[in-house]
Amino acid sequence: MSHTLYEANAQRVHRCELAVPGSNPEMFEKALKSGVDVIFLDLEDAVAPDDKLQARKNVIQAINDLDWAGHGITVSIRINGLDTQYMVRDIVDLLEQCGDKIDTILIPKVGVYSDVYMVESMLNQLEMQQGLTKKIGIECLIETALGMANVEDIAKQGAIGGRLEALHFGVADYAASNRARTTNIGGLNPDYPGDQWHFAISRMTVACRAYGLRAIDGPFGDFKDPEGFKDAARRAAALGCEGKWAIHPSQVALANEVFTPPASEVEKARRILAALKEAAAQGKGAAALDGRLIDAASEKMANNVVSTAAAIAAKA
Repeated sequence: MSHTLYEANAQRVHRCELAVPGSNPEMFEKALKSGVDVIFLDLEDAVAPDDKLQARKNVIQAINDLDWAGHGITVSIRINGLDTQYMVRDIVDLLEQCGDKIDTILIPKVGVYSDVYMVESMLNQLEMQQGLTKKIGIECLIETALGMANVEDIAKQGAIGGRLEALHFGVADYAASNRARTTNIGGLNPDYPGDQWHFAISRMTVACRAYGLRAIDGPFGDFKDPEGFKDAARRAAALGCEGKWAIHPSQVALANEVFTPPASEVEKARRILAALKEAAAQGKGAAALDGRLIDAASEKMANNVVSTAAAIAAKA
C-alpha cells in the first residue's frame, strides 16, 4: 500500500440524491417524506431565468422551516453556474440566512479546480463572517468535456482543500458537451455496442476513490421506466458508484434498493471475514470458502460491504 493515502473529508450515506426545483415549493414536503438520503434544492437548470430570485427565497425558507435533519436527510443546494449573474448572491444569501442548516453546496459544470477554489474561498469568508461552526461541504458536477479532462486534478486539489466530498456525473450536459448521440438522459444508444457512459463514470469513480471522495451517478430521465433506471444504477454500482440521482420521488426507492447491499451479500461478506480470521489464527494468509480462494483482497471487498450495510442500518 502506498504511503500516500487520502482519507474521506466526510462520511455520509448517499444511496440516492433527489433533485427538487427551487421554483416548485409544493414539492418540498413530498421530498421531505420521500425516504431519500440526500436532497439537492436546485437553483440552476431546473429553474427558469425569470424565477431565479424567487427560487432562492423559496429554498432559504424551506431550509429554515422544514426539519430535514429530523428526517435523516442531508441538505445540498445546487447553486447557479460560476459564469452567471446569480452565483455570488446564491452563496451569500444562503450562508447569511440559513448557513447553519446547509450540509453541502453542489457546484454545476465544474471545469477546472479553480472553479472549486472560488467557492471554497467564499465559504471560508462567509463562515467566519457569520460565526458558523459547521463546515459546509462541496460537491461537484462533472458534466463537461473540460471537467472530465481535469477530473483527477479537481478531485486531488479539492480533497486537499478539505471541503470537497463528492463528484457527480452529469450525463445530460456531458452528452451535449461531447456532441454525443443519445436516446434520452442517462439512457443507452442502441448503435453503441455496450454502455457509452462506462468510460466517463469509471474515470470519475477512480478519481473519487483515489482521493477519498464519494462517486455519485447522475440522472435517468425517463421516470416511467423503473427497470431502465435500475439497470443504469446497477451499471454505476458495478463501477464503484455508491449512489444515483432521482429526478422523481418514484426513483428514490429504486436507488435505495440497488445501492443497499442485499442481506445475502452482507452475510457472505461476514462469512469471508470470519473464515479469514480463523485462517489468520492458524498462521495462514488465505483460506477457502465455498470452493473458492479468499485472501487479503477478499477481506477488503467484504469490509466494504459490511461497513456500507452498517452505515445504512445506523442511519435507519
